[in-house]
Amino acid sequence: MNKSGTLSRKLAALPQYLQHLSGRLREEARELGRLSMLLDIMDKEMLDTYFQPILHLRSGTTIGHEVLNRPPSSPQFPSTEHFYDFAGRTEQMFRFEQYCRRMSLSRYMERLPGAEAAGDKLVFINVHPGVLNDSRHKSGETLTLLKELGLAPERVVFELTERQAVQDYIGFEKVLSHYREQGFRIAVDDAGSGYNSLKTLVYLKPEFIKLDKSLIRGIHSSREQQELLELVREYADRSSTRVIAEGIETAQELLFLQKAGVEFGQGYALGRPAHLPEHGGFPTSAQPFPVRGGYRHVSSNW
Repeated sequence: MNKSGTLSRKLAALPQYLQHLSGRLREEARELGRLSMLLDIMDKEMLDTYFQPILHLRSGTTIGHEVLNRPPSSPQFPSTEHFYDFAGRTEQMFRFEQYCRRMSLSRYMERLPGAEAAGDKLVFINVHPGVLNDSRHKSGETLTLLKELGLAPERVVFELTERQAVQDYIGFEKVLSHYREQGFRIAVDDAGSGYNSLKTLVYLKPEFIKLDKSLIRGIHSSREQQELLELVREYADRSSTRVIAEGIETAQELLFLQKAGVEFGQGYALGRPAHLPEHGGFPTSAQPFPVRGGYRHVSSNW
């Protein structure tokens, strides 16, 4: 092929290459915009913090709250899930997790009624496993914060998110043992949602199993979901693990879980996320409780 023909082919392909390059540049610009927004959220403390009650399903007693942090609405992040997915894959993840932990615990103690500040209610905070195992994490940093806040580590439960980040389960179990020695407890969420969650239960031996909402939704009318629940409950009984059902939205679901012997529950039917750590309660009707918006992430004598 002569040089003229080769040049003609290259020139013909040039518009397609430029279009591809333009697309890459646009995506890189969008990524920079997202990163800038993430840094702004941390620097200006723009996350909105909510607390959702967790109830004892027999007595109706509120035994604790999960802290849920929601980013401001923005073009960069159309949903809370987009925001946390992005934060989890950036080099800012460690700093972001530190910020969330400090802010979650501080706001919890600030907004907790004075009479309950020295009580025994638990606070569940979402933690990325990679941060607990990160060499940049300073030993005793969380304990120092808790001492400043007047919050006992026995009241703090690390709720593990992004379990696929755990590669070395045996090594990570040793990391969790270190935290347990300090008084912290561990919860694994989304149990029953796949093989990885079952593997996590076996290796990490959490104090709490949080059943995935996909397992709870409509469980009163699904034999398959009921059988899976029974398997998890049997494992929990043998391993002295406490079970929390997430995503309870109807009185029918609640009634079935109570009869099935599930100990604790969380969901819109029991208490919506609120800016104050309020007490939850049982519903008085069987009407469904619609879910809107998105949120990110027990005493010793029950």
